[in-house]
Amino acid sequence: MTRKEIVYDYLESHHITYESYDHPEGKSIEEAMRWWREDGSVHCKNIFLRNHKGNQHYLVCFDCHHELDIHDLEQRLKCRLQSAGKPSPGKLSFASPERMLRYLGLEPGSVSPFGLINDTEHHVILFLDAHLQEASTLSFHPNDCTGTVVISLSEFMRYLSTLSNSYEFMELY
Repeated sequence: MTRKEIVYDYLESHHITYESYDHPEGKSIEEAMRWWREDGSVHCKNIFLRNHKGNQHYLVCFDCHHELDIHDLEQRLKCRLQSAGKPSPGKLSFASPERMLRYLGLEPGSVSPFGLINDTEHHVILFLDAHLQEASTLSFHPNDCTGTVVISLSEFMRYLSTLSNSYEFMELY
């Protein structure tokens, strides 16, 4: 089964409604924008990070039209995690392709929240920008940069509820 088929099969087996379409490869936001449909969805950028010790990993999702300052994100995560009684992430950096493959089963350019399907240890913590809660529909790669999944916010929340990973919405910018 391809990575796309695994995502589609997972969504369908959990009765989660979505739409999808294929397009030429788009490993970066700039490349992918050429192929996205004007469907009113918020296209999301996804980054996979690790803490300074390398023992915790974070998937961060936000509107692709916004920039994210990694140092600001470090401070926001530190405050958020410490207020929840969890250890501070310390300095954040992009996780290596090897770590991405180990925890999400993905390669650079194909990262999305659907990679959490492959995180059988529930190791990765998902942070979503709070502004995404205002969107009616969201768009993500189906773990492959040659396609797009368009999913309503309510169906995306249903998807997240099927996982055992922790997640939360927070102000990222």
